[in-house]
Amino acid sequence: MPIASNAPPYSPYRDRPLPGHNVALFIENRRNGQTLFYAPGLGEPDETLLPWLQKADCLLIDGTVWQDDELQAAGVGRNTGRDMGHLALGDEHGMMALLASLPAKRKILIHINNTNPILNEQSPQRQALTQQGIEVSWDGMAITLQDTAC
Repeated sequence: MPIASNAPPYSPYRDRPLPGHNVALFIENRRNGQTLFYAPGLGEPDETLLPWLQKADCLLIDGTVWQDDELQAAGVGRNTGRDMGHLALGDEHGMMALLASLPAKRKILIHINNTNPILNEQSPQRQALTQQGIEVSWDGMAITLQDTAC
């Protein structure tokens, strides 16, 4: 399903994306009904996405930046998270707040920028996620949609 966000940086439509340039997937295990919602570039979830987010047993969601000006603060870029089509995790109405409000059994962050402090397992930001039941993905992570949990 098309989602509201910027097209990838290499796209000639970067600043004027067309529907379908950025997509999310809703996957269902037909044997047991378990579901997964995958959105690696989720800028601003809208009313059309909320039912899918609420229905999924497992969420794989964009966790690119903790704060909107993270790249600027780190001195590695000029763009904000929003400029790039990403909703910051730590903002008052950011991705962490959205995920905390959803009933999914598992909430897993993907597409995490190397400037994001959640990559440090001891950081206060990572602890805030853990307290909300939000996981941080890792290379090689495997997810199985089983009868009881994903």
